Amino acid sequence: MKSVILLVLAVAPALAWAGTGARPLTTLRVAAEATVAQMPDRVYLDVGVRTESRHSRAAAARNAGVTSKVLAAVRRVAGPDARLTTSNYSVVPQYRYFTTGRAPTLTGYVVSNVVRIRLNDLRRVAPVLDAASAAGANLQHSLRFALRDPQAARLRALAHAARRARAAARALAAALGLRIVRIASARETGPTGAAPSPRIDQQAVRMQPRTTPIEWGAIRVTAGVDLIVVAAPR
Repeated sequence: MKSVILLVLAVAPALAWAGTGARPLTTLRVAAEATVAQMPDRVYLDVGVRTESRHSRAAAARNAGVTSKVLAAVRRVAGPDARLTTSNYSVVPQYRYFTTGRAPTLTGYVVSNVVRIRLNDLRRVAPVLDAASAAGANLQHSLRFALRDPQAARLRALAHAARRARAAARALAAALGLRIVRIASARETGPTGAAPSPRIDQQAVRMQPRTTPIEWGAIRVTAGVDLIVVAAPR
């Protein structure tokens, strides 16, 4: 996949004279960011079933029946590498409340069962959602696009940021009539200098009922490098 590299540079020179030596040394500090944009190759979606009844056992039994149909329908279209796991199951009592000070009255139970589906074939997202809805899934669907190997994208961005930081240090040194003697330190930073971690900006997803068209965009992974070099006069 083709990567798109975006660059942000911040340069902050500082002078550090090395004792009484004949050749003064200068410390230069540069910070660089690089962003790799990559199309997602994995998606997580949640589908669920919500049932109600006056009795918890009846609500649970009804939910189990519908959920079994939903799972069977999803498996038929999800493909062999799909993974289905239960992400949430709850039984919540429902009460009727009174303004007269009378104690609340139990009116029934709501049972919810949410299943998380992991797909590596993004073309199957719409068929899976349609199959789940047709089989009885009635909880709000949610989608999250992801990368199967986010670490590889982060390392690419980090390598680009390191090269850009070093190039910026050379340019800054040359503009000041200096040459780089050595690299004093290099530290990975977040996009704003925070703890080392990539920033993942997920593009918006648009869904419509019934036909369920799905659109996705690139996931952007950003890494930063804070570089300190020691330079001397040419």
